[in-house]
Amino acid sequence: MNKKVALVTGSSRGIGKAIAIEFAKNGYDVMINCAHREEELLSVKKEIEQFRGTCIAFLGDIGDFPVCEELYALIRQQYGRLDVLVNNAGISYVGLLQDMSPEDWSQIIRTNLTSVYNCCKLAIPLMLQIHSGKIINISSVWGNVGASCEVAYSASKGGVNSLTRALARELAPSNIQVNAIACGAIDTEMNHWLSAEELRSLTDEIPAGRLGSPQEVADLAWQLASTGSYLTGQVITLDGAWT
Repeated sequence: MNKKVALVTGSSRGIGKAIAIEFAKNGYDVMINCAHREEELLSVKKEIEQFRGTCIAFLGDIGDFPVCEELYALIRQQYGRLDVLVNNAGISYVGLLQDMSPEDWSQIIRTNLTSVYNCCKLAIPLMLQIHSGKIINISSVWGNVGASCEVAYSASKGGVNSLTRALARELAPSNIQVNAIACGAIDTEMNHWLSAEELRSLTDEIPAGRLGSPQEVADLAWQLASTGSYLTGQVITLDGAWT
């Protein structure tokens, strides 16, 4: 019997890396991807291969639909199926909206939201073939409540949340579940620009008293992939009671 296959986008580091490794530990063949960090992506591939599954690393900007088509052609060629899609690719922008260029806006939307459309559109036919599938979108609490100086990021993640709920309704009759994880402050490179004082101030705001870990996001992603078909259309907040 063919092993199950997971695609994890944005998986050269941080949350995506932790999720890809978690699925490999649990017996999946894993497809990993990032846009630029080839050396780091290949390092993740080596880690995954220690778990005796196959891993294919694809370098490319999946916000570009033709590039995403190349990725899925490789999935069909190598595996012929896709059981789990984890849309994790994302970038941030911190600054006033009035100072943000149209190019920066477009890049945020392309990376954080359009890539989700691209991957979901191409994953659905593969999942329909096996009449099952899990789509897990990695979102943010700012998609729920918005953040000053992160308007574009908040807008993109709000779009991911709405896409999650709507697509879940569309795909539930086909036994494909769609859920999202709205992450709070997670200890990843995306937050490493904070000074020590800013980090202390941030953790003081979080009732749990700390940042979350990438592994905690990976654990929840695995639970969503492993749970039954009735849990769908949910945006689950993982933030230590911050918001």
